[in-house]
Amino acid sequence: MSYDNNNIFAKILRGEIPSFKVYEDDYTLAFMDIMPQADGHTLVIPKFAAQTLLDIPADQLSHTMTTVQKVMSALKSTLGAEGVVLMQLNGEAAGQTVPHLHFHLIPEHLSKLKGHGAAMGDMEKINALAEKIRAAL
Repeated sequence: MSYDNNNIFAKILRGEIPSFKVYEDDYTLAFMDIMPQADGHTLVIPKFAAQTLLDIPADQLSHTMTTVQKVMSALKSTLGAEGVVLMQLNGEAAGQTVPHLHFHLIPEHLSKLKGHGAAMGDMEKINALAEKIRAAL
């Protein structure tokens, strides 16, 4: 299957759709999930056009995982999270809803999580959390 340049994350990367960015470099973008499973739920995506983990070259994946570590550290320090769930789904059959490789970083503990994509979050609260996390990065 070929990469869909019109998926929502590709549009966010091009600046066509707004997002609450917390970190960006030449290879990656980290932004707040607007349907969070917990406060501070953040997504990290590569700027490389890959649908799943199998579609990205190792060097691009390395850059992406460095950003995952950096953002995870910021989530723990700024939100006082005792733990961070790292979730990554590959393909629609596995529950992937956006066909662009992405990593979910969800602070806290599984017992406190809301269902994935269950409800829109409070945009003011999400923006405030984004500012706090961005300041730590």
